[in-house]
Amino acid sequence: MRHLLSTKDLSAHDAIRILDTAEEMSAVNDREVKKLPALRGRTVVNLFFEDSTRTRISFEAAAKRLSADVINFAARGSSVSKGESLKDTAQTLEAIGADAVVIRHSASGAAHRLATTDWISAAVVNAGDGTHEHPTQALLDAFTLRRHWARLAGTASTGTALSGAKVIIVGDILHSRVARSNVWLLTALGASVTLVAPPTLLPVGIEQWPCAVSYDLDTALASRPDAVMMLRVQAERMNASYFPSTGEYSRRWGLGDERFARLDELGLKDTIILHPGPMVRGLEISSTAADSERSQVLAQVANGVSVRMAVLYLLMSGGLDGPPTPERQALPAHLAKETAS
Repeated sequence: MRHLLSTKDLSAHDAIRILDTAEEMSAVNDREVKKLPALRGRTVVNLFFEDSTRTRISFEAAAKRLSADVINFAARGSSVSKGESLKDTAQTLEAIGADAVVIRHSASGAAHRLATTDWISAAVVNAGDGTHEHPTQALLDAFTLRRHWARLAGTASTGTALSGAKVIIVGDILHSRVARSNVWLLTALGASVTLVAPPTLLPVGIEQWPCAVSYDLDTALASRPDAVMMLRVQAERMNASYFPSTGEYSRRWGLGDERFARLDELGLKDTIILHPGPMVRGLEISSTAADSERSQVLAQVANGVSVRMAVLYLLMSGGLDGPPTPERQALPAHLAKETAS
């Protein structure tokens, strides 16, 4: 696998390999000098056709901590806004010698298109394409959940999956690439997933997904989940009315103060709260819930850098599932003692 386009393409073995490598990268991020020479001399391009400060900065930090050169390309104000095609942009990146392209695009399938043509020879990482997928977000969610799961079991997270974990994902499933990527990844790792949303915010064909579906958040919480992932209502992608009002949505599908307090009443002392961000406080989640000890939102952001370091390193050092070269076998232990000069 030369590219990371979808979590549906990842086996449990692939996913655990990425998460284990991210654990090594996390140790680097805890050091005083947060830099490795692993990708020195390589060039990573952040090709963003959609605005996304959080994801772009995370990928930029990941590439720089691996000593790669980083080029940030924003469509707004570039030749793209003057009519340049994806093909023309890709061929420009090929000409300047890009080794990896991290692409975010409003069109579903854009990353796959870039990876499967002869426009560019670089590794392609999907940083979100339309309402399709966002694989590195799902990986960092799984990384965060796996650490919590291992801590409860009193074991090391390295090498483990998520067998037996129960996760509910709540909100705008219809427009969420994060939900799609998490369903494929978490189930591959052994977790059970339940999607909770109003019927109007569930995609056609949801019955074919490897998950359960519920329309009632209180019923889903009573099933005693280990993690509750709240999703933002993506109003910018909506061209119709999907629910009566924001007040009605918040009352029935939001994690407000009253519903948050119910977690303690249900005895769910170890249930954590996840959110891919950005959060709309007061709609899908209250400030009390977002800022509580249960919330892993800031941990997700920090873990995102480690996961993206792992993805860039693995893809740019021979392919995710390619044969382990001596360099790749030795890197985590070897680089744990090194810093880039």
